[in-house]
Amino acid sequence: MDLMNILYAVLVLGILGGIFGALLAFASKIFYVEQDERIDKIIAVLPGANCGGCGYAGCSNCASEIVAGNAKITACPVGGAACHEQIAQIMGVEAGSSEKMVAHVNCCGGEQAVKKYQYDGLKTCDAANKVAGTPMACPSACLGYGSCVAACKFDAIHVIDGKAVVDMDKCVACGACAAACPKHLIEMVPAKQKVFISCSNTQKGADTRNACQIGCIGCTLCAKKCPKEAITITNFLAKIDYSKCVNCGLCATVCPRKLIVNLRAPKVEAPVTEEVKA
Repeated sequence: MDLMNILYAVLVLGILGGIFGALLAFASKIFYVEQDERIDKIIAVLPGANCGGCGYAGCSNCASEIVAGNAKITACPVGGAACHEQIAQIMGVEAGSSEKMVAHVNCCGGEQAVKKYQYDGLKTCDAANKVAGTPMACPSACLGYGSCVAACKFDAIHVIDGKAVVDMDKCVACGACAAACPKHLIEMVPAKQKVFISCSNTQKGADTRNACQIGCIGCTLCAKKCPKEAITITNFLAKIDYSKCVNCGLCATVCPRKLIVNLRAPKVEAPVTEEVKA
């Protein structure tokens, strides 16, 4: 009797499963929404990083928005020009010119920035930023706890000598590091740019000197030296207009704080001298 009950239950479950399966199959055909084949083609050419640099949840969402006309064909910062060209062919439009961008940290203080106190809390930038106005004397100093490093999926940013530094060869301008920085020190700049004023401090010169050994004091010497008028001083802080800058590096030669980085300048190695014996 027990065996019959078991067989009966199995039979009923099997019949119900078959009925529900048939209903689901019927419903899937009735309510099926045909997907534009271009979406799958675009997904195939996207890098698949799902980094969110395009502003969407992932590559699939990005592809859907491109096809829907809500996103540009250059929306993916990771794929670069080659990827954009393929997407343009799929969409049947012109790719246009898309300048390669990279991230840059607007702070060069690091170990040369003055600390108000020793921070012993949770070693993240978000946590340090919420404690008593941050441990740094400069209100715009890189905290150096690597929230940007943790956010980067491409190993393109590291904390060196107490400050975040971008590896431009690895950076794909996804923007994850910029979003993770609580001080908003990271911006996207043209990859061809070689000269940077890596400071964000808008305090008066005297206050900046007390907060950092190399912070910008707004002396205007760099602006006066620039032959293209690409540098302006606003709120005691020098800023470069990258659309005007020609990377000549003249501004770096006159900066009294030696904070203007010129990546095109030749590296000069210190001469090797023999120890003088008494």
